[in-house]
Amino acid sequence: MHEFDRVERKRPYVLVIGAGIAGLTAAYELERRQFRVDILESNSRIGGRIHTHRFGTGPGAPSVELGAMRIPDRHRLTLEYIDRMGLTGKLRTFSTLLSEENAFLHTDGGFVRIRDASAPLFAAFRASLSPRDPGHPGYPGHSGHLGHPGPSGYPTGPAHPSHLAHPAPGEHDPVVVFGAWLTAIVDAIAPPDLREALRADLRHQLLDLVARIDPAPHLRGAARDRIDLHSLFSAHPGIRSGCSGRLNSFLDDILTETSPALLRLDGGMDQLPGRIAARLRGRILCGRRVTGIEVRDDEVLVRARGAAHVTVRRADFVVCTAPFPALRRMRLRGLDDDKRAVLDDVVYCPATKVALHCREPFWQDEGIRGGASFTGGLIRQTYYPPVDGAPGRGAALLASYTIGDEAELLGRLPARRRHRTVLAELAEAHPQLRSPGMVLGATSAAWGSSRRSVGCATRWGKSPAACEEERRRAARPVGRLFFAGEHCSAAPAWIEGAIASALDAVNALVHYVPRPRPPRIPAGRGRAEEVVG
Repeated sequence: MHEFDRVERKRPYVLVIGAGIAGLTAAYELERRQFRVDILESNSRIGGRIHTHRFGTGPGAPSVELGAMRIPDRHRLTLEYIDRMGLTGKLRTFSTLLSEENAFLHTDGGFVRIRDASAPLFAAFRASLSPRDPGHPGYPGHSGHLGHPGPSGYPTGPAHPSHLAHPAPGEHDPVVVFGAWLTAIVDAIAPPDLREALRADLRHQLLDLVARIDPAPHLRGAARDRIDLHSLFSAHPGIRSGCSGRLNSFLDDILTETSPALLRLDGGMDQLPGRIAARLRGRILCGRRVTGIEVRDDEVLVRARGAAHVTVRRADFVVCTAPFPALRRMRLRGLDDDKRAVLDDVVYCPATKVALHCREPFWQDEGIRGGASFTGGLIRQTYYPPVDGAPGRGAALLASYTIGDEAELLGRLPARRRHRTVLAELAEAHPQLRSPGMVLGATSAAWGSSRRSVGCATRWGKSPAACEEERRRAARPVGRLFFAGEHCSAAPAWIEGAIASALDAVNALVHYVPRPRPPRIPAGRGRAEEVVG
């Protein structure tokens, strides 16, 4: 054996399961620390939930994000890796919800432009706050009339004048403006199982707290019929202390997803995993579905099925980034009861995206330059990506982005029927889609129906304490087996959380101290298999 090979053999060998952003980050950081690393990936592509689809090949093909599509500018780790990979120059502003005045919003009366949505939203919200509704601030015995200190020391007295449901002609009550627009955002973003619960929390908790302050300074627009939620919550952080854990947690999502401080990568988000993969010395073995993991005192055995055969690989350590629902389908040995329990406890929320390849960006003729429409129904949100296709190659439209039950319903449909359903529904807002030859193709990603991903995000609707406890249990290593990924993330559904979980796993692995053990007599082998060290 050559001396170089002897030195290589002494370096600990790590297998990483999964070539999503968590797995790639873990492999990259381990190689920087002189570990030998290989990655097993069941898919034929890398990137996991970062999935840029291109309608065609070569430069100039229109692209759309079927997975992660935005980066909050406060996500330090994500931006650090983007910089390390030489991609900082590709960062651009992401046009998000409410950023395009000419986009559409679905109301009880049909589709209206966001610029014209205030009146129907106010009418619908006032109707939900009739005097018979206990959430109405003028309701007899409402907390605003109790005369004791309110949450976080906010003033008491009447929470808001009793004319809230019947304002003077032409008047825009600031509390109605707040409640109506927040309700619209909840309806657009929240999974359906949370939607009505969040509406109730808004009426019975948050509205009363907002009524105790003066929201008027946060009104926007020439008619002062819009509200800047970011400035309001920044100026009055204490109002969130009176909210339920469920509402408080979801407010974080609302403020992030409607923030003007969101970024994207020009040319596709898949450039980030692609650049990290290109830096790795070890192998990324695609098409290898892991079917079993056995944790031993001095090694971890990983059984994987390829196209032609089953292999068993021995590793000094394993970093598993596979989603827990996928992990549950594997044959697992050496895991303790609590780890097996948390495997069952973690629930992923389904998400489905449907994209259309259009002959031309017809929405630009309507003044829509980006952002998103709240299209309601089954399709929920429609995004208008930057037109990056070469002339004559068309434009991509993210026709539908759904989370929760609607995503599951769409995800269960056969792909062609799913695409037809979305096309028919979106054509109510954009009849140009019915023009012959306008739609050149369609694609979709039903993340909840995929055996590999089994959903898009964990811990929807749980309290911060419950989220942290589940994250801690999910991330806890079992001997030489370490965990990273969405289920171990302190920032579910974001690239930032996946990267942070990978760094935590690498840190724990580097500082691993083996437990003393009694001598073990090697067991006999079963059926013959290829064993790769």
